[in-house]
Amino acid sequence: MTTSSAFEAPPGPARRVLCVGAAVMDTLFRVRSLPAGQGKILPYDMLQIAEGMASSAAFAVARLGGNASLWGAVGNDATGERIIADLGNSGIDTSGMLRVDGARSAVSTILVDDQGERLIVPFYDAGLHETVKPVTIEDVSSFDAVLVDVRWPKLALRTLSAAREAGKPAILDGDVAADGVIEMLAPAASHIVFSQPAAERLAGAAELVKVVGLLKRKFEQAFVSVTAGENGSFWFEDRTGEIAHLAAPKVRAVDTLAAGDIFHGAFALAVAEGLPIEETMRWASMAAALKCQVFGGRTGAPSRVEVCDGLRDWDVPMTKMRDR
Repeated sequence: MTTSSAFEAPPGPARRVLCVGAAVMDTLFRVRSLPAGQGKILPYDMLQIAEGMASSAAFAVARLGGNASLWGAVGNDATGERIIADLGNSGIDTSGMLRVDGARSAVSTILVDDQGERLIVPFYDAGLHETVKPVTIEDVSSFDAVLVDVRWPKLALRTLSAAREAGKPAILDGDVAADGVIEMLAPAASHIVFSQPAAERLAGAAELVKVVGLLKRKFEQAFVSVTAGENGSFWFEDRTGEIAHLAAPKVRAVDTLAAGDIFHGAFALAVAEGLPIEETMRWASMAAALKCQVFGGRTGAPSRVEVCDGLRDWDVPMTKMRDR
């Protein structure tokens, strides 16, 4: 078992991670159960918070002791200013955010039930991500890793490509996206962490060991992994050619919203810090699991001390198998 001291911050300045993609004003409603049909449902708690895949991942980086920067787009409106202020006050460098004239900032309404499951209704203005700035090696050279999501594909591709040219980890959050987006981005990535739905859709299979093998053969240049919620995570071991599986930590889920994003942020920081891959997966898995115990989307992201404490008591072994 890896000791928790292996996950302490490395010496020197905090590692810098650039996150690229979604910035959304979310309205969260906590309800006893998700609606099954039409009618009115009365929440018993609510929260408004700026988040989104890349934004929540950046927050996780900051909470875990890294230096997080965010490139995203908002409308040139009051909601956009609120998104930027909220994220900036959360410890994220938002100086690279774009304000777009004539486009509305992204918003979503989210219901979270007592089992921690959620129903999400997002709105993204089609004009929000039309402008794409050039991204050079110099733009990414000061970062120790970059992480992109699928919400701003053209900027994501330019960022991944520049990071690879600069010799930096180029990490893709491979979540469900419009047709062709992952196929466009994945070849430019050095690391891909797929969500289970996106992985199954892309591989055309449902058995996760087989899915990982198929995706690795499709994107041979990258580290390939799949997160499967309470069923843990799977990844391809490049050294041995085996599929590794790590069970998820056992927690009582209160809110699964942003758990995957917290996983990605923790993963990116661990890669930036040079952790071996098994430790990276353990670190990210624990961060995501601890988040699920707290209502409030990204606000449940744990601190580094909390993750290290959780890992001290978690001795679940990794298992390996062959893709047949």
